[in-house]
Amino acid sequence: MDPNYFFILQKTLNAIGRFIWAWWWLPLPFFLFRYAKFLYLWYLNDEFWAKANWMVLEIKVPKETERPIKAMEQVITSFWTLYDPPDFKEQWFEGKYLLNFSLEIAGIDGKIRFFIYLPGNMRHIFESAIYSQYPEVEIEQVPDYTSFVPKDIPNKHWDLWACNFRLRKGNFYPIKTYQSFFEPSQEIKEERRVDPLSVLLEGMSRLQPGEQLWFQIILTPVTGKENPWLEEGKRELNRLLKRPEGPGPEKSIVGEAFRVLTSKDYVPFAKTEQKEELIPSEMKLSPGEREIVQAIENKLSKQGFQAYVRMVLLGKKEAFFKPHLRLVLNFSTSVSTQHLNQLTPFMTTKIVAPSPFREARLFIKKRMIFKRYIKRWGYYFPKSGGALVFNPEEIATLWHFPSRMAMPSEGIEAIEAKKASPPPNLPIG
Repeated sequence: MDPNYFFILQKTLNAIGRFIWAWWWLPLPFFLFRYAKFLYLWYLNDEFWAKANWMVLEIKVPKETERPIKAMEQVITSFWTLYDPPDFKEQWFEGKYLLNFSLEIAGIDGKIRFFIYLPGNMRHIFESAIYSQYPEVEIEQVPDYTSFVPKDIPNKHWDLWACNFRLRKGNFYPIKTYQSFFEPSQEIKEERRVDPLSVLLEGMSRLQPGEQLWFQIILTPVTGKENPWLEEGKRELNRLLKRPEGPGPEKSIVGEAFRVLTSKDYVPFAKTEQKEELIPSEMKLSPGEREIVQAIENKLSKQGFQAYVRMVLLGKKEAFFKPHLRLVLNFSTSVSTQHLNQLTPFMTTKIVAPSPFREARLFIKKRMIFKRYIKRWGYYFPKSGGALVFNPEEIATLWHFPSRMAMPSEGIEAIEAKKASPPPNLPIG
């Protein structure tokens, strides 16, 4: 071995060490850029959020209301006008982002109330939309109902159970909507049709003093630009209908020349022959497949809302009745189907696997989902992701004012008399 080998090796290692010592920071900005960008936008978004003047509106419905659920679908379609994406300057210098709102139902001590959590500067849009279909309701600003319970639940006096909801299949598959809860007939009046909310509302009306059940749908109007559900839905339709994929990218001259030189039997710019089908693929579908295709097409034809759905059952420990959790499963099952989509609970406040820190993990999980509810945050805040996509028909199925026959005999905070008309000073537009 060359006696200078170790000397050369040592000299080389020293040079490498000096280079690392002098330039170790060079990749750091590239590594930290992602986190710096996140924190910068988070700060700007928080400033923008604070200027929105958030408020809670309560809607009180007359007991005699007989409006169909279709009316609520029209209301929610009007809410989509909240869509106002930021441009480059607004996003990076003003912190503007797509504002959301939350449709909520709260069963408190057996009383059922309907709320909307929304930006105050958009109040006129919501009131105009609701009064256009429900002129007899009363809408008033109220304190946030979540502020009347301790903020540190669970604690030694209060306990809770909570869950988020997700879709079993892709966002382009619809859940069971109100259109499927009755057979269209002129002989059946609207109030005699089965109401999708009846299971949830009836359960809320049976809550005892000290018990509360909260239901929340956080919504953000979106397009295919913000969420890929439209493109994914179109690809799924092509798969179900066995349609050929669209034409690929144009072949380049250089690429074709290379293939000619490397392949003996390759024919440049050859066109693949497509067999002409005598029977359209749509005619080959079974009745069940045809129903799935129609359901997906119907969902894609309407505006989309990015959604987070969750439910919280809470109460004082002496009144907390866990069997009421059955309400959650009954409600999610009522809007689920095997061949389309299923709304299923996940991220529940439950620890399944054995763990030496089970109680601590359960406490943190409960506290986290409770805070995200009262703050109206997403599933993984501050991270994004996990959002569902619903259209107005699906949202109206999950949140609407019950008709007279579907309304529980007790519980709903209803007004006795119908209002003659909306307030005269109601802003329109």
